[in-house]
Amino acid sequence: MTPGPRNSITDIPGITVGHASNSVLKSGVTVLTAADRFIAGVHIMGGAPGTRETDLLAPDKLVERVDALVLSGGSAFGLAAADGVMAGLRRAGRGFQVNGRLVPIVPAAILYDLDAGGDHDWSDNPYPTLGRKALQGAGVDAAMGSVGAGTGAIAGQLKGGIGTASAVLEDGTTVGALVAANPVGGVVCPDTGRFWAAPFEEADEFGARGVPKRAALATKVPLVGAATTIALVATDATLTKAGATRLATAAHDGLARAILPAHTPFDGDLVFAAATGARPAPDPMGLALLGHAAATCLSRAIARAVFHATPAIGDPVPCWQDRFG
Repeated sequence: MTPGPRNSITDIPGITVGHASNSVLKSGVTVLTAADRFIAGVHIMGGAPGTRETDLLAPDKLVERVDALVLSGGSAFGLAAADGVMAGLRRAGRGFQVNGRLVPIVPAAILYDLDAGGDHDWSDNPYPTLGRKALQGAGVDAAMGSVGAGTGAIAGQLKGGIGTASAVLEDGTTVGALVAANPVGGVVCPDTGRFWAAPFEEADEFGARGVPKRAALATKVPLVGAATTIALVATDATLTKAGATRLATAAHDGLARAILPAHTPFDGDLVFAAATGARPAPDPMGLALLGHAAATCLSRAIARAVFHATPAIGDPVPCWQDRFG
């Protein structure tokens, strides 16, 4: 496996990503969409998730394809970001046909960033507007660090953020991951700043500091629902909804390899999976390889999220670059 040309989830043809951030809120929204409607799945392993329309992604549910996937800050308020995305998609003529009417299908997940130092004394929910702006800005250049849903993210004792990574398999299939890293657990050795994901690093994509010599935990004070790592993995392979669900499930291994501890009662850890279907369907062994690639990409994306985070006024924790760079 080698990274794609952008080392981004947008290396998958047709996939685009948009971010919208609000510096006063210290929060934001990230949207993934595609040229056409796409197959999606989801798997949730955290103990405190916040979601919208994830039930319809189960393999036995009617709707086969979705129009976009949303990651948002703002805790439960951020679920309203999907309203803005739906409105934009409807204007663009996208959606599920129901008796001649279009209903855009936009599953969403949120993370808790209300303690990141932003001003949340608003009267009208700002997240629908952020969702609409993120959709409007969707393209192939997916920024990393303190942007979009990762604007106010905190990863253990360091600032979190948005990260992405990709891999091209020997048969030409592309796999990618994008994550908003905001876990209770830490992503680096607290003594050296070396990333737990270091065994999977490609070149110097997050500093080439080497592998930590010991596993040491560094976590923020756990508050119920006050964390969460939410992620997207995607491929150009043809998958069923069951296959996409399996891909999302396997990708959680990458989250556990990059964060210590992961999947806690205080996190809402979730992975969406998307498949555009531009390449042939894999056999069972091929699906296993896709899952391994997705997990590896997700580990790398988590490290890159923290590596690229940038400081802002009122941050309660430092950036990796300020402490270890």
